Amino acid sequence: MSHDRRISVVGLGYVGLPVAVAFTRTGNTVVAFDINHERIEELGNGYDRTNEVPTEQLSAANLFLTTDPTALAEANFHIITVPTPVDEDNRPDLSPLLTASRMLGQVLKRGDIVVFESTVYPGATMDMCVPILEQESGLQIGTDFSVGYSPERINPGDQNHRFEVIEKVVSGSDDETLNTVAEVYESVVTAGVHRAPDIKTAEAAKVIENTQRDLNIALMNELAVVFERLDIDTHDVLAAARTKWNFLPFVPGLVGGHCIGVDPYYLTYRAEQAGYKPEVILAGRTINDNMSSFIVDCVARRILGEDRVAKDKLVTVLGVTFKENVPDMRNSRMRDVIQELTGLGLQVQVHDPVVDTATVQREWDVSVQTREQLIKSDAVILGVAHDEFVSEGWPLITGLLHNGQGVVADIKCCLDRSTKPDGVDLWRL
Repeated sequence: MSHDRRISVVGLGYVGLPVAVAFTRTGNTVVAFDINHERIEELGNGYDRTNEVPTEQLSAANLFLTTDPTALAEANFHIITVPTPVDEDNRPDLSPLLTASRMLGQVLKRGDIVVFESTVYPGATMDMCVPILEQESGLQIGTDFSVGYSPERINPGDQNHRFEVIEKVVSGSDDETLNTVAEVYESVVTAGVHRAPDIKTAEAAKVIENTQRDLNIALMNELAVVFERLDIDTHDVLAAARTKWNFLPFVPGLVGGHCIGVDPYYLTYRAEQAGYKPEVILAGRTINDNMSSFIVDCVARRILGEDRVAKDKLVTVLGVTFKENVPDMRNSRMRDVIQELTGLGLQVQVHDPVVDTATVQREWDVSVQTREQLIKSDAVILGVAHDEFVSEGWPLITGLLHNGQGVVADIKCCLDRSTKPDGVDLWRL
């Protein structure tokens, strides 16, 4: 399906870059904007630090890469894909989104359509973003320009569920806009589109997708806490339970990243504004946010004994990103694990082959060691199931322990328990 719109994408992170590249496959140039000059320079040289777009695809994409917001005036269909995090109090931080709206409003023209893909709470597009667009442009929605909302569903590191093959939820501020938004996305999304009846519905759909996953993981995490007290292996229980046809295949784990650990707070924030304090959603968030403490407590008991005296014990932590095989460390709970280990007086050395070490040093004040720099330790925590770690398995782990013996915490349960070497005290979440 073709359309006569020229696309711009504002924000070239994990979401925006794949979207921008996909739209170039229709044969048109996409105005690709980001405020980060270094990011634009890297992309211009064919390098994507997120590893979402291979060099050959990036080099072949007809992108007009720019940090100049006036270049956005060349487009008339603008897609905003900037981050929407939470602050220290877990309240929505819309400042990147509002800044992007303010900037775009200054170049907005009659006939333009603005589509937001950033995760927001229901009502934010019309209540927060549209007034800024109107104020900055001097234009009026419905008369001069229109907006849509199409929630992102990018899964970092997943080469199977890509932008083009995931059904796209679309919505618009009026029927005509909805039709145009649907046509534009249908030009590149082979899985088709789902037309939501209004923008609020599309916004709500996004936040509940990840809220549902968060709650299911919270249940598994609470089960892990219970089964630890009962001296039962959680994954053995889940393997047995999965023999029932309708048992859902969730597992316990640390919940981080830019979606699952964040989106529920957007929904609860808006619910509380409406006079309702959610109970189940917030209970799930509390469980998941406390899992790093549970893990450290279980591992520390094995390393330190009941006296909990560190005695110069060294722990090797493998993996700091929020997910395997991606460099994204946003909201990674491995940071909490490292902080709590050091808080107990344990020495910690960290290794991650995919993360940007300078970013970890700058944002976490944690030094990431190369494999060669690692020294023998008393315990190893396998925190992230990077392919490199999984493929090397036990030889990697025992090679990091004194005489191949010590405590091993397999948070992702990716080590083969049946081949566990002698002298290894294995704990699994």
